[in-house]
Amino acid sequence: MERDESFSRRSALLAPKLIRALEGRRFRAFYCPDAASAAEKAVSLIPPGAVVSWGGSVTLEQIGLLDRVRRGGYAVIDRDRAKDAQERIERMRQALLCDVFLTSFNALSEDGILVNVDNRGNRTAAIAFGPKSVIAVVGMNKVCRTAADAEIRARTYAAPLNAARLGLEKTPCAVTGSCADCRAEECICATVVRTRMCTPAGRITVILVGKPLGY
Repeated sequence: MERDESFSRRSALLAPKLIRALEGRRFRAFYCPDAASAAEKAVSLIPPGAVVSWGGSVTLEQIGLLDRVRRGGYAVIDRDRAKDAQERIERMRQALLCDVFLTSFNALSEDGILVNVDNRGNRTAAIAFGPKSVIAVVGMNKVCRTAADAEIRARTYAAPLNAARLGLEKTPCAVTGSCADCRAEECICATVVRTRMCTPAGRITVILVGKPLGY
């Protein structure tokens, strides 16, 4: 059996357990077998004319969701098209009051706890409070056995990769590839958030995808 087929098969077997766990924590949860169906599902959940924004996410770029949203007739708060750093920060602040916030998570546990690390905290802030709804697209490669395992994955695997991707050369993990539990100004793990319940119920939707996505 090819590796991709094995991953897809394992994902499909595990997905029902994850959906039950997430729904037990009051999240809405769906499973999509591939990137195209995940993007289609996400778009179907965004009301026409909604104010939409997002946090930094390789996953959202990989599945083509951001391009679809930009072309979809929504009122988009697009930080990536700001003219300078100051405007970018202002758009990130505005995103905290949008109708729909798009994101991913760095890891999740088999019992439905979601983990994210963040530098400025705009992404984790929006997940916790502010936007009317949050849609998170998460590849099944990010599933870990426990919440502790999920945090380890976020900090020792996802964070060094993202630090390298973003060129954060003042952080140890971008230099060595290994987490040093640092206190650097650019520390990509300045904020570590476990989202263990969805309050109010249904505010956060998790779309699980049966393909490896993001870091």
